[in-house]
Amino acid sequence: MTIHLEDLQPGMSRSISRTVSERDVELFGEVSGDHNPVHFDEEYARNTVFKGRVAHGVLSISYISALLGNEMPGPGTIFLSATVHFKAPVRIGDTVVTTCMVREIGERRRVTFDCVCKVGDTVVVEGEALVLAPARPKA
Repeated sequence: MTIHLEDLQPGMSRSISRTVSERDVELFGEVSGDHNPVHFDEEYARNTVFKGRVAHGVLSISYISALLGNEMPGPGTIFLSATVHFKAPVRIGDTVVTTCMVREIGERRRVTFDCVCKVGDTVVVEGEALVLAPARPKA
């Protein structure tokens, strides 16, 4: 269900939850072309700052896109830009809870969201997203 521009208000938020699977990492690597061994080779990854395999950071950002495109505002939303900061790694089996909250409703249907992805109490990604929100269709 789309939440139209006219119905959005600062402070409104939605959350989604997704558990990262081995298959998610494999498919993301295939689609993106990112085959960095830190995502696929446990022995290699043990010798990195992460001390083991981690999911692609951009996979977590895709959860922000999914929330904005499917939940709020929802279908018809156009993602314009994002600024994100990676705070901690996400591992296979982690459940990522993504929350986006309306910060500001600007001119020309532009809406700024504060977004955060967490695993438990740990922030793994934080940032902001700017979207073009769908307006209510004219009758």
